[in-house]
Amino acid sequence: LSIDGLRGSVHPFDARIHEVRPYPGQVTSAGNIRRLLEGSAINKSHEHCGRVQDAYSLRCAAQLHGAAREALTFARTLLMTEANAATDNPMVFVADNQTDDEIVSGGNFHGAPVAIAADVIVLALAQLATISERRSDRLVNPALSDLPAFLTADSGLQSGYMMAQVTAAALASEIKTLAHPASVDTIPTSANREDHVSMSMGAALKATQALELATRVVAVEILCACQAIDFLAPLTTAPALARVHARVRSVVPALTVDRPPAPDIEAIAALITNGSLVAAIAAEVK
Repeated sequence: LSIDGLRGSVHPFDARIHEVRPYPGQVTSAGNIRRLLEGSAINKSHEHCGRVQDAYSLRCAAQLHGAAREALTFARTLLMTEANAATDNPMVFVADNQTDDEIVSGGNFHGAPVAIAADVIVLALAQLATISERRSDRLVNPALSDLPAFLTADSGLQSGYMMAQVTAAALASEIKTLAHPASVDTIPTSANREDHVSMSMGAALKATQALELATRVVAVEILCACQAIDFLAPLTTAPALARVHARVRSVVPALTVDRPPAPDIEAIAALITNGSLVAAIAAEVK
């Protein structure tokens, strides 16, 4: 939606570009973007414009989103292994002959895998949030978007989505502070017997908080992108993106006069969390 709203190019998502740097996440992300933009009259209208290259936040989206996918895949592997592993101490091993049964003290309780997975999740979310905020900034900046300032028809009187973008910037900055890895810290306890601890609980709490913040950063981008699509009428976006736009508009009307942005951001965040937006484009994305 942001690429279409900013009249960006689809060429950076050409499959050939991504096949020669074949990270699975990057290839998948590029394919998703290509399919989502397919059939866009907006994109067709500027197919031969004079712009040489888009900003990184547009043309490098597949590379960054793809890297985040790789990180989340790594984290998922660790967490699924942990969820299906024995982490007790001591461990009880029962032999078939019952004469070789053993109780063995070990360290499977150590939470390093969980801590590292949670820290990686925050790093991925920080990447997704910071690039999302940059696209929101471009959408509200008339010098960069060729759209009305702050996405309002009367920017001299109305603030439009100025404060929504400020919110995204504040939340993205907060996520950056959460991205410092908890797993690198350790304070010995229990008379120095527990002399290296994982800090996995702290890492998990940070990941939960970062996810809530990142969801709202992306919600701001969707809020701004849908407004940009409205301003480009009568040109239409791609059919898949039109379904997303319609789903957003079913809970958040277009902005005509100023209103508090928080309820709109929360409404879109709910659509992200409950899967409604992904469901609207399920046939086009992987």
